[in-house]
Amino acid sequence: MTAPQPVEITPAPQAGGCSCHEHVEELPELDARLIPHAVRHGAIIGAVNQLAPGAAVALIAPHDPLPLLAQLRSIFGDQLEISYLVEGPEAWKLKLAKRA
Repeated sequence: MTAPQPVEITPAPQAGGCSCHEHVEELPELDARLIPHAVRHGAIIGAVNQLAPGAAVALIAPHDPLPLLAQLRSIFGDQLEISYLVEGPEAWKLKLAKRA
């Protein structure tokens, strides 16, 4: 009779996470330069809407996205924290974080 093999127990995913257990502490990146211009703002707003409280995404934009930031602030208000990580000249990188 063979002894039972130990079973590895993995933690349940965090709220808003998946169960793939391949999460990296790095900030996931959303590169707006790869999204067609006609749907760019809608795609980014949808991505931010899907963030769980306490989660964040790095947005990479081809320019300082001031009109988009105004839209995000009008939709999410104080629920969204926006900070610049890189300010041009080739690309802008911002951290968009939902407050917990």
